[in-house]
Amino acid sequence: MKPDSKVTMNAPLLSVFVSRIALAFAAFIILAVTAPSVQAQGIVVMVNGEPITTYDIEQRTKLITLTTRKVPTRQQALQELIDDRLKIKEAKKFGVDLSASDVDSAFAGMAQRMRISSDQLAQVLQAQGVRPDTMKFRLKADTAWGALVRGRFKQSLLVGERDVQAAVGENPSGERTESYEYHMRPIVLFVPRGSSGAVEQRKKEAEALRERIQSCEEATRVFKSLRQASIRDTIVKTSADLPPNLRELLDKTPVGRMTAPEVTRQGIEMVALCNRQVTTADTPAKRAARDKLFAQKYEAKSKSYLEDLRKRAMIEYKQK
Repeated sequence: MKPDSKVTMNAPLLSVFVSRIALAFAAFIILAVTAPSVQAQGIVVMVNGEPITTYDIEQRTKLITLTTRKVPTRQQALQELIDDRLKIKEAKKFGVDLSASDVDSAFAGMAQRMRISSDQLAQVLQAQGVRPDTMKFRLKADTAWGALVRGRFKQSLLVGERDVQAAVGENPSGERTESYEYHMRPIVLFVPRGSSGAVEQRKKEAEALRERIQSCEEATRVFKSLRQASIRDTIVKTSADLPPNLRELLDKTPVGRMTAPEVTRQGIEMVALCNRQVTTADTPAKRAARDKLFAQKYEAKSKSYLEDLRKRAMIEYKQK
């Protein structure tokens, strides 16, 4: 069965990759560096008939330096380039072939996670002498490879419940073992811009409504009738889906009541807790353990698979 070519790499792995880049960019935005033309570069190695030039190596070296804050050796940069070509070719062999628009979407997604536009991300890269295509090629290789490994070895990458329980152990952190399912309706009281004291006034209104309203049905009726207010559809989240501070807040909120008003960009926001019930879904500790075990299995399988590809590849060095 061929993996879906639209499938992206495992979210935790991609998240770590993006976080490293975001941190590195904050420290590395300096004067632009002009890269030499490809035509002026010589071929260093042929990988299954595909060339890697000195320019490619220079570009990858700059990208690695930018994303890791460490200057790699020439051989390390070259090995990454070789591996990426092997990954892309192997993925294509099994039907995972990312189009230019797929890669552009991945690039845009990276920029969005960094809270900047695609154009701004391109400018940041170019300021360091890294062409956007250099980053896109790496994204293409990582995304295609992630989809391939997870697709081909899906069964062997599954994490069993016993393994998760063993990893969590006897709950040494003292964290609760129960997981809850929360049914919530977000509420917003909009604040007119430029109104003096409007924020505090709306906050007082929210507090009064919070004291009065005793159920989600009443909250729906009241907030749908109010001007400059909105109550959204019910959303369902489990304990593992929520950050610790929000879990704690919802656990202290009686069912049918609302959380304390909070001033945000939208206005004054609250959450009406419609239901809270015990669920068999993962607790936060179990979710973290499951993600960690999956990442370990994925890394081991990815490493052995790539080593096998290197042995079978035709790699011809043209110059040292």
